[in-house]
Amino acid sequence: MASQDGKDLPSHPKGEEGASTAPSKSALKKAAKDKEKAEKAAKRQEQERQEKEKSEANDTAKHLYGRYNLLIERRSAEDSKGVAQRTKLRELDKKWEGKEVTVCARVHNARVQSAKLAFLDLRQRTENIQAVISEGGEHQISRQMVKWCGGLNRESIVLVTGLVKKPKDSINSATISDLEIHVAKVYVIAEGPVQLPMQVKDAMHPPPIGEEAETEGQVDSQGTPIVSLKTRLDNRVLDLRTPTNQAIFTIQNGVELLFREYCQSHGFQAIQSTKIAGAATEGGSGVFEIKYFDKQAYLTQSPQFYKQMAIAGDMERVFEVGPVFRAENSNTNRHLTEFTGLDYEMEITEHYHEVMDFGEDMLIFIFRALKERYAYELKVIEREYPDAGNFQIPEGRCTRLTFAEGIAMLREAGEEVEDYEDLSTPQERHLGALVRAKYHTDFYTLDKFPLSIRPFYTHPDPSNPLLSNSYDFFMRGQEIMSGAQRIHTPRLLEESMRAKGLEPTNEGYRHYLDAFRNGCAPHGGGGLGLNRITQFFLGLANVRQATLFPRDPQRRAP
Repeated sequence: MASQDGKDLPSHPKGEEGASTAPSKSALKKAAKDKEKAEKAAKRQEQERQEKEKSEANDTAKHLYGRYNLLIERRSAEDSKGVAQRTKLRELDKKWEGKEVTVCARVHNARVQSAKLAFLDLRQRTENIQAVISEGGEHQISRQMVKWCGGLNRESIVLVTGLVKKPKDSINSATISDLEIHVAKVYVIAEGPVQLPMQVKDAMHPPPIGEEAETEGQVDSQGTPIVSLKTRLDNRVLDLRTPTNQAIFTIQNGVELLFREYCQSHGFQAIQSTKIAGAATEGGSGVFEIKYFDKQAYLTQSPQFYKQMAIAGDMERVFEVGPVFRAENSNTNRHLTEFTGLDYEMEITEHYHEVMDFGEDMLIFIFRALKERYAYELKVIEREYPDAGNFQIPEGRCTRLTFAEGIAMLREAGEEVEDYEDLSTPQERHLGALVRAKYHTDFYTLDKFPLSIRPFYTHPDPSNPLLSNSYDFFMRGQEIMSGAQRIHTPRLLEESMRAKGLEPTNEGYRHYLDAFRNGCAPHGGGGLGLNRITQFFLGLANVRQATLFPRDPQRRAP
């Protein structure tokens, strides 16, 4: 029986299902094909490697292009004498024709025309120029170098040396259209990615506005993608590289510098006040709460209290440039939750119009200086935003109207406006258009606002208790500054606080009120928005375009 049973036993082991573990014919055939493919691929790679090595060995220009590496050790002063100085594209003019130049720029575009010819479009801030890479010549440019240059990724940073020449025809696609660089050397300082989230060239057109502002996938009549403001702000670093944005923020820097220049030339001292407060003193609804260790604190809405306390500290005239925080859920084209404030405060010797005069004269100075000192940047911006060059400035002093006169102008134009209510945004814009038509200016001021619509520290008009010694400044019919004479007597200040529903005994007001209880000179001032000044001067549709990294109720990054 045993031998009989043994005949039924399998001669080879089987798997779980009883099938043989030996590979099938099809599996063996597939393995052989895979092996053959791998061998062919390895052979091809080896051939390519050898061809590359041979090509490099025969490349007479291999020292003229490639990667740029910073020096491990700094050159001595003597060695630095022979190093080519880098030239700004903006400096290039006809005097450079026939001279060698070295520039550091981004590759705006690269293309191969043929095996012997390639072109680079080099962009540097607000300017761009065509660069030509041609086989042969004095430097024996190789075909390998031509191919390499034509294949450079967009937005790569390159160091280019070459001869400046006059092109046969003007290059309409370049801002420097009457010159081009014939390349001798090209080195990559920083390589751009193969795929960009947004093309810089596509952002060199104004973003859409209105209902289509955030609609993605739009194209213009030439088929060029229309990049929404949201996409630009999501990719802000790329967006900032456009010539227009380079010029916008140069202008904005100019506004700040001119503000500082004017203040300092008129005896003002710069201060830097705190941005953290222990109480929401200017109104709790518009402040950001923050955790301050184990206590509650708030980001300041403005340096208002601290400017006044500095005056009480005998600083006489102060100004400040700094961040301002507003926790207002306003999603408009002119509101931000954080912006840069340009504030000033000064003692009054006889009348509060001294403060108003200073602010008006300062802004006239800034506007005129921008047109004179930044004419180049304005021309760059005008390519996309024509209104950048048409901001009207009065020939003499600023046009000043009372609030009542502004109301009268609106009523004459058919608007229904109350005597003691604040103007709406559409009414402000309408008044701005009326003032421009009548007085030929985009900058004007309104004086004597109703007291009921101003903050508690605003001084009332001694001749009319319904009005105040306060004013607003406007550009293109939109407000850029609120200011006033401040109440400096403790009793009147406390009465005004109670009238506005505020309690002077609140601990958050103690140090502020003590400044006046200890004696304070009459004073006044104002607070300007740097972002709005830039927006309205240049005629931009949205304040976010005049803000480096904007913050609003919907945006906290980048």
